[in-house]
Amino acid sequence: MDMTETTVAGFQTVPLIFTEQYGENVRRMDRTFAVADSFDLLKKVIRVGQDELTFYYIDGFVKDGTMTKVIMHLMGLQGLEGMSANAFMERNMPYVESEVTDDGETVTRSLLSGATVVLGSTFGAEVLVVDARSYPARDTAEPEGDLVMRGARDGFVETMIFNTALIRRRVRHPALTMTYFAIGKYSRSDVCLCYMRDRANMKRVQTLKQKLSSLQVDALTMGQESLMEVLIKRRWYNPFPKIRMTERPDAAAAQLLEGSILLICDNSPQVMVLPTSIFDFLQETNDFYFPPLTGSYIRLLRLAIFFLALFFVPAWYLLVCHAELVPSWLTFAIPEHTGRIPLLAQLLLVEFIIDGLRMASLNTPSMLSNSLSVVGGLILGDFAVDIGWLIPEVILYMAFVAIANYTQRSYELGYAVKFLRILLLILTALFELWGFVAGVIVIIALLASNTTADEDRSYLYPLIPFDGKALLSLIFRVRKRPGSGKSDKSVRPGNSPSGA
Repeated sequence: MDMTETTVAGFQTVPLIFTEQYGENVRRMDRTFAVADSFDLLKKVIRVGQDELTFYYIDGFVKDGTMTKVIMHLMGLQGLEGMSANAFMERNMPYVESEVTDDGETVTRSLLSGATVVLGSTFGAEVLVVDARSYPARDTAEPEGDLVMRGARDGFVETMIFNTALIRRRVRHPALTMTYFAIGKYSRSDVCLCYMRDRANMKRVQTLKQKLSSLQVDALTMGQESLMEVLIKRRWYNPFPKIRMTERPDAAAAQLLEGSILLICDNSPQVMVLPTSIFDFLQETNDFYFPPLTGSYIRLLRLAIFFLALFFVPAWYLLVCHAELVPSWLTFAIPEHTGRIPLLAQLLLVEFIIDGLRMASLNTPSMLSNSLSVVGGLILGDFAVDIGWLIPEVILYMAFVAIANYTQRSYELGYAVKFLRILLLILTALFELWGFVAGVIVIIALLASNTTADEDRSYLYPLIPFDGKALLSLIFRVRKRPGSGKSDKSVRPGNSPSGA
């Protein structure tokens, strides 16, 4: 036998190698894929005159109507007439997506991905692969986490081929390139590297191709999150997100035209956009569906709220600790009494309660969601104030920062702001003004040292290295010249919706 056997964790694996003997090939397929033990992996044998064809496919992945018509057509033939697999495909296979191969690994990947494998009694060591698969998929509805008041209402889904089609629909140019990778020893997950050949940094593209080709991982069980973790070196202490995501095809297409690179992972409705800087997270799709003046106002407001969510509560706590230094026109912000428990404990308690209510809301049936809102409001409202746990100022300011987190849609960035706000509070409580200053320095250091998918690109670009035009276009919404795809500032990051 020309096969070598290996044992992995008590399970015997046999590489699939085809021979010139049809019967032996069928036995090897049956043994490799455990056809007798797997109810959803089907085998169908049909007679074609004096010859025979054997079909292997996975129930639920195959297009029943299409394959029924193909089989009916083949059953009407007089025989295979000694044809090779190539000759049979050219003369008798009506389906457009079909190919011939003798590689066992290709056959294994194709069958487990949903394609139909056909063995013929005259094919020898070659087999026919018919890609008539159909994955379960939901409608390409607008993503709930990235709604817009104007613009397209479609969004990415969990099926990769649907997502690539949504991008192709918007970018109809031969420079658009989509390179396929199968990643994961067991999952063999479909991953697509998408870029524009005439706009993307090709050195960066080649680096990503090498990384994707050399990844050693068992499975991408959590889709793009698993891919991100093996693709980028993470420092556990740095909470800032390394890659931004989008669920919107219009935002992804706009990023492609700005020179960005997309990573599309099967089973994930989100597309990764590379490279990334912190400023990319502070722009949204809505900015570009309004005139430049309105879009600039929305973006500046989002930027201001972002800094307030990070620094407002620690700065207020610092003022309370030094009430004697507060000018008269700010005395209204200083509470007359701080409650029965320390002010720092109150602020941290509300931080944790808000997160607890958020987690509870995710697991609450929709019919009870209103009840949860009422109970949460009572706990954080009158009852907490009446018993002396919290003071009204704490509830007001923490409610503001909780709502402020939703002005940008990246959950990772929202939690980064939360963790750093807590760090600032603790340092301010321990060392007062110097603790606050130290906390700001720590935040700047974390921003400057954050790693991204592109080692040549700073996380603080275009601030470091400084690029005035690019920075201006990130802060202000720039008008595009109709038909050019370029802004009047030239094509730079920040001139298109990031969907971050």
